Amino acid sequence: MFTGIVSALGTLREVQPIGSGQDMRLLVGVAPEFLKGAELGCSIACSGVCLTAVELHADAFAVDASAETLSKTTLGAWKPGGRINLERALKLGDELGGHLVSGHVDGVGEVLSATPENASVRWRFRAPHAIAGFIASKGSIAVDGVSLTVNEVDGREFGVNIIPHTAANTTIGTLQPGDAVNLEIDTLARYVARLLEFRA
Repeated sequence: MFTGIVSALGTLREVQPIGSGQDMRLLVGVAPEFLKGAELGCSIACSGVCLTAVELHADAFAVDASAETLSKTTLGAWKPGGRINLERALKLGDELGGHLVSGHVDGVGEVLSATPENASVRWRFRAPHAIAGFIASKGSIAVDGVSLTVNEVDGREFGVNIIPHTAANTTIGTLQPGDAVNLEIDTLARYVARLLEFRA
């Protein structure tokens, strides 16, 4: 589990086919302090995707991404040099600053616009139809692994405000209209929908 509070920005150094060539190994460079205490097999959220560390180096780690993950997230389009939001797994007793995030991407959304609004920027996204109904005003959503509060919802579109700190310390501030983003809906919304479906 994660919180959606990005603790480091990494840089994709290498993408290498593994196995039959459908899966990929990703080598991510990061500041050494991010990996302090990390062990092989630990979970690391990479722009919202929970992946397992299969190699650890002084300033980098490698993860394997299956063909399924590559096809259902933005990872399949990643290129060396790209920046990645990183978060280590939540430990019992850690501060829960965002919301509970599993690192299991529900769908790929699209950036629609970014409009300055006072000291922040109002970003609008379009979600896939299959998950749009789980997104609620003042609820939580993870966009590329960043825990955000939904301001408003209009059909498949939703808006969030990004403060300067978030823009400077995550990849959100570098997005452009038309870019694809990983979306994870709030786990609570998922269970409420399942309960209503079961009771019906």
